[in-house]
Amino acid sequence: MPKGSFIFDSHALLKFFQKEKGYEKVVNLLEEIRKTGVTKYINSINLGEIIYVTKREFGDQKKLEVLANIERLNFTILPVSNDLIFQAAEYKAQYSMSYADCFTLASAIEHKATIVTGDPEFKKVEQLVNIIWT
Repeated sequence: MPKGSFIFDSHALLKFFQKEKGYEKVVNLLEEIRKTGVTKYINSINLGEIIYVTKREFGDQKKLEVLANIERLNFTILPVSNDLIFQAAEYKAQYSMSYADCFTLASAIEHKATIVTGDPEFKKVEQLVNIIWT
């Protein structure tokens, strides 16, 4: 049973929305979280990543469907403060990760949240945060 809060990386949510291999694990986790009422976050940078990837690959209609589903799933969208920008930049300088992934990492640490992802880049920071692999 999930405890604490969770921050979803774009990798996990794109897998879920596009029904890619392993998406069932995301479905099951979202259902467990729904039952327990714990908080689930997405960082606004990662939301932007989901929007542009979905639009580029599937068009505006699918993009709008994905946005509606994020709202329906009751994600808390985290804004990007200057402090978060500076922290993400520090992680980018220290670890060889995408800048967007550094925002997920910084947000997870700030909110003491478990990261939900299937992105192997996060293996570099497993010692810093809890991760559920999808």
